[in-house]
Amino acid sequence: MTEDSRQADAPRTPVTFINIFEIAADQVDAFVARWEERAALMSAKPGFLDSRLHRARSSKTRYQLVNVSHWESQEAWEAATADGGFQERTRAAAEDPRTPVTSSPGIYDVAVEFSAVTPEARRSR
Repeated sequence: MTEDSRQADAPRTPVTFINIFEIAADQVDAFVARWEERAALMSAKPGFLDSRLHRARSSKTRYQLVNVSHWESQEAWEAATADGGFQERTRAAAEDPRTPVTSSPGIYDVAVEFSAVTPEARRSR
């Protein structure tokens, strides 16, 4: 199945946006403060569901931050990210010499899902 056929098969279905950030551990706090501003802007956009920025527990972890956001559809995410204010803030963050960062963004669909086994289900095994 190609990327185009996956998109055609699932119009206006919820999507997950994941962006991993490679940044020096001592720069994370400054980056997070500015990320919160961009996230607040996005949270008011139509189709936004939620977002969580995850921070690595170890300063030795390659990707210090991982953003996971959920949107009602890819179209809603695309419209939100086309916002001039958001693009300007994102560009400024990427070009800020005080907090050099490399990001790897992408839109994802769930491939496999597991949930915790309930105590009742454990007893029946």
